[in-house]
Amino acid sequence: MFENKDVARGVSDLMVDIGARLDASLSAVRDDCSAAEFKAYRAVVARLLGDMLLDVMNPIYARHPELKPAQLD
Repeated sequence: MFENKDVARGVSDLMVDIGARLDASLSAVRDDCSAAEFKAYRAVVARLLGDMLLDVMNPIYARHPELKPAQLD
């Protein structure tokens, strides 16, 4: 995915940022919502993160392995 390395880097950086924001949002939901709401939201976040990794990030890193962030190893 993305032959252009600059585009690949930009999308990768964006996906990492979005992933961090989604992860951070779990704390807010856990702290301010019911257990049932948190469980449902956590399932949605997990699905989003999985889709981002499998459908966007992994194809980028297959083509441009040097762009893969250390935290994803």
